Amino acid sequence: MRLKFLYITFLFSLNFYSQIDPSLLKRTQKESAKPTLNMDAVYNRPFLNIEKTPIAVGGYLEANWQHLYTDGVSEGHQFQARRLTVFMSSAISKRVKFLSEIEFEDGGKEIAIEFASVDVEFHPLVNFRGGIIMNPIGAFNQNHDGPKWEFTDRPISATQMLPSTFSNVGVGLFGKKYSNNWMLGYEAYLSGSFDNSIIENIENKTFLPAAKNNPDRFEEINSGTPLFTGKIAIRNLKIGELGLSYMGGVYNKYQDEGIIIDEKRRVDVFAIDFNTTLPKVKTFITGECAWIKVDVPSTYGQQFGNKQFGGFVDIVQPLLKKNILGWENSVLNLACRLEYVDWNVGRFNETGENIGEDIWSVMPALSFRPTAQTVFRLNYRFQKQQDILGNPPATTDGFSLGVSTYF
Repeated sequence: MRLKFLYITFLFSLNFYSQIDPSLLKRTQKESAKPTLNMDAVYNRPFLNIEKTPIAVGGYLEANWQHLYTDGVSEGHQFQARRLTVFMSSAISKRVKFLSEIEFEDGGKEIAIEFASVDVEFHPLVNFRGGIIMNPIGAFNQNHDGPKWEFTDRPISATQMLPSTFSNVGVGLFGKKYSNNWMLGYEAYLSGSFDNSIIENIENKTFLPAAKNNPDRFEEINSGTPLFTGKIAIRNLKIGELGLSYMGGVYNKYQDEGIIIDEKRRVDVFAIDFNTTLPKVKTFITGECAWIKVDVPSTYGQQFGNKQFGGFVDIVQPLLKKNILGWENSVLNLACRLEYVDWNVGRFNETGENIGEDIWSVMPALSFRPTAQTVFRLNYRFQKQQDILGNPPATTDGFSLGVSTYF
């Protein structure tokens, strides 16, 4: 019922804007004149402004074709409507603004409110945020818009180890400080948390993304204890941006109506992210890695890992920048993504042998950007995935071709 209401509301909003004279719409980039950090990604997007009103709308689309083989077996050609995301913002009053982000995944099979918060500025260093917030763990969770990336797939570590676009109802503070070539930013939130599904799921392993399937996290906290997420980021205009983040809290239901039924069990996540552009050759490098520690009950088998590690690095090299087919300053890029995830860091108690359950991938790519807001992407994936017993890894390889654009 909730999804139907959201869908009807979305259609009504589209109909409302279709009645507006297009001449009153003006595309703007919602960003400060000053340089930005990853924490600014929610506002650093192109919007359509309705003149003389505080309302702005925007969004992006991702769709692709892919043909992959795993150990020589393929499901054939696949066309995928990955996601349609719509964001709406409003300047409510002086230093008070609202932004929402609604995502339709897989042709509308899943509909989610990823972000819906009220921001109140008291001081550049002290700003309030409350509502449905996106937990700032790593960089990709906040800065995930498809048109910003040269790859059709999101990073494995950000989607299958960390829960990509992980958002919860919460409240907190954020702020920034500028000084010559330096920027310093921070975020700190208390929010909804994980639940027992991170160790009780169909994956039959420790799997943090399973918590996203629980809609009740927007209404109640399973443990009754808020999740804390904090991040500090520093950027030098000549060097790049470095971010350090932490997310942790109790995930299990350890008491019921005041009666203790279990000990408190925590999940703790540490992440580091970095991005830079090499000045002469304009090579853009970005990446992040994360460490996860989960207090798994001793009664669980060793396939439920209590430590996980993973990350990715993207390298993007512009090959050509010129006017092509009437598009000014269009860009042709050569890129490559390197990925690794270990869902179970450690060794078997009985044999001392390394526990498997890991994956690595190399993904070269060629992308064409007719404008900064639209990208065509051709990717080739070569991937090796090993099971928990360390058997010979399964090999996945194949091509994908896709388009992503803001609108």
